[in-house]
Amino acid sequence: MPDNFKVLFIGDLIGRPGRRALARFLPELKRKYQPDLVIANGENAAGGNGLTEEIGKELFFQVDVLTSGNHIWDKKEVLNYLDKESRLLRPANYPAGNPGRGYYIFQNENGLRAAVVNLQGRVFMEPIDCPFHQADHLLEEIIPTTPIIIIDFHAEATSEKQALGWYLNGRVSAVIGTHTHIPTADERVLPGGTAYITDVGMAGAWNSVIGMKTEQALQRFLSSRPQRFEPATEGLLLSAVFISIDPKSGKALSIKRELLVEEKSEE
Repeated sequence: MPDNFKVLFIGDLIGRPGRRALARFLPELKRKYQPDLVIANGENAAGGNGLTEEIGKELFFQVDVLTSGNHIWDKKEVLNYLDKESRLLRPANYPAGNPGRGYYIFQNENGLRAAVVNLQGRVFMEPIDCPFHQADHLLEEIIPTTPIIIIDFHAEATSEKQALGWYLNGRVSAVIGTHTHIPTADERVLPGGTAYITDVGMAGAWNSVIGMKTEQALQRFLSSRPQRFEPATEGLLLSAVFISIDPKSGKALSIKRELLVEEKSEE
């Protein structure tokens, strides 16, 4: 009987500070957990908005799969990269005809397979296709290949995230929320064996407003005018969850939050 399948999932990478936080803290987490699969959300890894092929290639030296969300389209040069790099995902419930793919089948050195699925919410976001129905459709394709299924649900509304967690309870190994950059404290294994957290958080600057410069965020709220946002640089933060999964059933056995901080680091 193979050992438990171990997954490390890292929240949204915010610009260069997020990439620095990944380089700073990921080796420590890999030593601690010895994960079979490392996933990170990379939609904000290039300058705080979007992703480029150059940065994607850099990140794949450290992680196995990159998920994304609504900001994956911010850098137009990523469109070709989405088509040629199968490990880079975009939300599967964008309409047909968009570049890229919504899930990836990963295989570890022992031959165990795991599916990573990317979905996006619709509440307070773009009115794209239904993530619930899209999940049903994808599971029909994936379940014959592997029972280990990890979903990145990139969504704004906490209620929508919880609803998808319960909808997929017992049918997937994990539903991990991203997008808000703020880690929630509700990690649990649902009764059907699905690990769940509303938002895993981010990797980026510690002294910031969701990874961006505080003075710019304050100006936006105080003036109500549009404001250009840039990634903050002071301190490093990395939020992640570690999930242990039974490889035979695909049921999650545990989920644990990690929050690593270096308060004084700055570019």
